[in-house]
Amino acid sequence: MKQPVRRYVVLILASAAFGVAVWAALHFTARNWHQTANPVAANIRSTDELWAEGIEKVKADRGAEEQKVALVIPTQLQHYEDRRWFLATQVAEVHKQNIQSCQDFIDLAAMIVHGEFKTIPAATDSYILFGVGAKANDEAFTRYQDDQDIPLYSETQLRDRYAEIETTGARLQKEIAELNSRSSAPKKSRSGAAKEIAGRQQQIQALDESKTLLDQFYGQPVRREKLFTEYESLKTLARNFGGRSFDIDNPAGREAMKLSMLRSIRPETFKVIEEIAAHYHAAFDRPLPVSSLVRPEQYQHVLRRVNRAATLIDTPPHSTGLAFDIDYRYMSVSEQNFVMNELARLKDEGRIEVLRERNANYHVFVFLDGTRPSDVLITASLDEVGPPLKEANHAESIPAKLRSKSQQKKKVANPRARHRR
Repeated sequence: MKQPVRRYVVLILASAAFGVAVWAALHFTARNWHQTANPVAANIRSTDELWAEGIEKVKADRGAEEQKVALVIPTQLQHYEDRRWFLATQVAEVHKQNIQSCQDFIDLAAMIVHGEFKTIPAATDSYILFGVGAKANDEAFTRYQDDQDIPLYSETQLRDRYAEIETTGARLQKEIAELNSRSSAPKKSRSGAAKEIAGRQQQIQALDESKTLLDQFYGQPVRREKLFTEYESLKTLARNFGGRSFDIDNPAGREAMKLSMLRSIRPETFKVIEEIAAHYHAAFDRPLPVSSLVRPEQYQHVLRRVNRAATLIDTPPHSTGLAFDIDYRYMSVSEQNFVMNELARLKDEGRIEVLRERNANYHVFVFLDGTRPSDVLITASLDEVGPPLKEANHAESIPAKLRSKSQQKKKVANPRARHRR
């Protein structure tokens, strides 16, 4: 009898010991997991936090000691003897790969959806988008055809726009009539009225041009239906675009969506950005400031008003998604030399075309398959580039007012002038 009891006691004690062992294992394993996971979670920062931190690092003072370092611009980042060769190389790549550029934001949105472009974060540890999309606006999305911006409207919006044009035009005409009634007023008052009348007449002319454009494209049933369909397609796309929802009936929503699209680039180009950025960040603990990515041709024309370096050839490099700019404005001389050597290496490997521009940017163009176009194809592209043009974003070495008459008569072009890109 005692033997069975003893067996039961041993079994109970063994079970208790096993239970304690299991509890201890789970308890301490959970504690260790928690202690390991917390530091990782603490190191995860939002894009906004990375961007704010990156801005501070990009603009931080580098110190006076950097003045002792000499700036050395590799020949790979300088102009060719024939300055057109730089731009012709990029045009040749477009022909070689049969690359489709984006005319407007509608084209760009479709390319993003089809995976030809990818929207990238505004900031990571190794790079920051610095000024990308600065000229994005909240105006209606438009189709860009024959150098004209054609607004995309729904049927209701088109009707409202016509009514707005008519109402605003009538109001301006009434104001002009009231201003004209001041003909018996003193001379000074009449002079001021004349200026106001001229301003309102210009507004009326702009309204007339807007109505003419709408009549031209929405007046024909086939075109009108096509534009209505494009608007509805864009609106549907905007509801789930890159994991976000944009209300394109709202000005703020339109601007946000345009900004998101301007943060896009071809995957092949992004790999090059990541490579340069990783090396730069490892060397200087700063994010690489990328100042431009894709620019639809329509956006390129808007940018051209403030950036005379923005190219206006048939296929601007930035409209292909293969080009990006690096801002060296705040970099120390050591940093500039480092980045330029990285870019020179990539050019020697035949993977990119590059130029150090005098508007504080390195313009980089990525070859889609990592192979430079042949000289034969580049030569054939020279005619598309046109004659060499004078650099537009820097002053003459001698101001025009201070040059002698003989110098002005010669009109010698600045030897350091560069072609627009």
